[in-house]
Amino acid sequence: MNRIETNIYGDLSIPYLGCGTWQITKADDMKSVVKEAYSLGYRLFDIAAAYSNEITFRKAIAENNIPRDELLISDKVWNTSRGYEKVREACKASLHKIKTDYLDFYLIHWPASKKLHDNWEEINADTWRGMESLVYDGLVRNIGVCNFKKEHLKALQKTSKIKPVIDQIEFHPGYMQAELYNYCLSESILIEASSPLGNGQILSNSVLKEIAATKNKSTAQICLRWAIQKKVTAIPKTTNTDRLKENADIFDFELSEKEIALIDAIPFCGGLAIDSDEVTQFG
Repeated sequence: MNRIETNIYGDLSIPYLGCGTWQITKADDMKSVVKEAYSLGYRLFDIAAAYSNEITFRKAIAENNIPRDELLISDKVWNTSRGYEKVREACKASLHKIKTDYLDFYLIHWPASKKLHDNWEEINADTWRGMESLVYDGLVRNIGVCNFKKEHLKALQKTSKIKPVIDQIEFHPGYMQAELYNYCLSESILIEASSPLGNGQILSNSVLKEIAATKNKSTAQICLRWAIQKKVTAIPKTTNTDRLKENADIFDFELSEKEIALIDAIPFCGGLAIDSDEVTQFG
């Protein structure tokens, strides 16, 4: 097992691999995942107010006697807390639940949906202003977004004083969102893959299976290796401790340029592919 390498992206230093916690709400599951992940070298943990697991995560850290200063904690503000004052209140509530003085990363979970909000640009700008104030107050070290498209990011730049360091999006073979990926690359905004393995269907893709066979690796490992070679930080979620180990075992091989090109060319073959402009259930 190789150690998890660091993604040096502009001024940002972040592990190439983090531990996602979506749908992990049971105390025993969280305790087990955090313990095993930490022992394997994971230091980046992704949680969210909407996941209802901030307290469970805090207890898992305490029960496993893990020092706070050895972790990079990434949290997200939910859509009911948009706007300057609400985002400040939401962050302070999350800090209280986690019992920490600061967050390493704080992200806007979703942009305001164009489908629901004619003034989406104004809403996002006001929320971002609140995010920036959290940095100025020392409550948050880095701020970013999730599910923001190119036009959302460009609109934010009109009034922002701090550029988002991260855009956490669905990113995996068959759905790499090339235009957004290339734009973020040009703007030194790190892409963080929230679902680097899609919804599981992509793992049976013939191109991935053939490459996996030649590397003596699993298709999941090929997906993750592809992501990090594209300078993307991946945060797969699992409650299976064997999978945690497998996911981290991707730093002892490389994909060739030809193999990366083959993976880049895979058509959509599984995933969610939610359009943040069209979403209504939580927009």
